[in-house]
Amino acid sequence: MNAKSTGFLADWNWFEKIWLISFTLVTLYLYFALDDTFIGLIASLTGMLSVVLVAKGKTWSYYPGIINVVLYAFVAYGQKYYGEVMLNLLYFLPMQFIGLYLWRKNRVSEVKQNDVKIAILSNRARIWWTILSIIATIAYGFVLKQMGGALPFVDSLTAVLSVIAMLFMVKRLVEQWVVWIIIDLFTIYMWLAAFLKDGSDISMLVMWSAYLVNAVYGLMNWVKQYRKQREEQTWGA
Repeated sequence: MNAKSTGFLADWNWFEKIWLISFTLVTLYLYFALDDTFIGLIASLTGMLSVVLVAKGKTWSYYPGIINVVLYAFVAYGQKYYGEVMLNLLYFLPMQFIGLYLWRKNRVSEVKQNDVKIAILSNRARIWWTILSIIATIAYGFVLKQMGGALPFVDSLTAVLSVIAMLFMVKRLVEQWVVWIIIDLFTIYMWLAAFLKDGSDISMLVMWSAYLVNAVYGLMNWVKQYRKQREEQTWGA
């Protein structure tokens, strides 16, 4: 195989390269300027690398994702975001391995071994998932409130939607990006509240802000790739 087919940045477009490099530089600057934690720094960098690779539909996105999940749970515990902690350790961590297996099993082709096949939900399925997320958010919010968690219902919303988004992700659904956008907006609010409270964990705030931009890009890219794969299937039929 040549470098064009195997190089890590071989098929990255200019936006993806500039975006990842810019985020890395900004995160490093804030780490030194604001004396942030090293764990928060690594969690932020691995998290960003993971979601960029997911936006590209690359199976190897799960490797940095595993590191991010563990470290992010540790940082969230320090802010008493217990919903985030349980979500990451009890759900996201095992789902990283499940997702890696399923994505590798559903690759586009033997030639494009790192590219995954993309699918979409039916309109009926979208309605049912919306109803389920509302009910689960309210119920889990009361649980977190009894535990004394910070921002229990916001924490609950991001946790519930994250479960759904991760499930959509391992099933390779375009709709995951709509859910991730909603999650990112509310999680930015959570970490902004933490930063304003004690000036800590700026890396988490920057990371989730970057996630939001990436989720918008991921939605556009996956819709484009889904249409392209459908056209290729039609011509190949």
